[in-house]
Amino acid sequence: MKKYFLLLITTLFSLTNLWAQDADSAWVRDNYYKIEKMVPMRDGISLFTAFYIPKNNTEKHPILLNRTPYSCRPYGEDNFNPRLYSTYWINYLKEGYIIAIQDVRGRWMSEGDFVDVRPFNPNKKGKEIDEASDTYDAIDWMIKNLPGNNQRVGVFGISYPGFYSTMAALSGHPALKAVSPQAPVTDWFMGDDFHHNGAFFFLDGFNFYTGFGKPRPVPTQVASPGFRIPTQD
Repeated sequence: MKKYFLLLITTLFSLTNLWAQDADSAWVRDNYYKIEKMVPMRDGISLFTAFYIPKNNTEKHPILLNRTPYSCRPYGEDNFNPRLYSTYWINYLKEGYIIAIQDVRGRWMSEGDFVDVRPFNPNKKGKEIDEASDTYDAIDWMIKNLPGNNQRVGVFGISYPGFYSTMAALSGHPALKAVSPQAPVTDWFMGDDFHHNGAFFFLDGFNFYTGFGKPRPVPTQVASPGFRIPTQD
């Protein structure tokens, strides 16, 4: 009897979550619309960015930017990102934020060449770029072009997107008011990603790069199939 009771509770909990998510997805579509833009950078490269904008135009809205190498898909202005229906995102939406999700340079639908954990260049000249300058240019474009924004921007990200949040803090754009790097990638040699105090974590690195590490010569909406692994060892 106890086993069946636990199964019933688990089933009811799962159904409640599904109902809540359906209600949230309906709310998001009722209150937001989506646009997609190629946002120009100072060196002529453009970065693909999806914007979710409140339909409420009675007030100006702050912008919350998430820059990611993992794709802002699904692509298409009728296709909403299902992550927005999670508790993590829905709270921001119900506070009226404009949500911007950007494919970083050289990944997915953005132009340019991708560099892993691209180093910060404190002495950039002319059209030289790094992730801080890409963030600066993205913020500058957004506050000048997005409808209904209040020219206040926050940037956040978890893990690899946390690295891009850290770079955002170095951008120096006056409209950037808050940065939240959550468990960010920082130092791949001393950190806990590919090296542990210098010791190469082979399994972690190999598994990650079977898909992420394959070259992407042109912008694409299709994920890499990864490497063929002919052995279970």
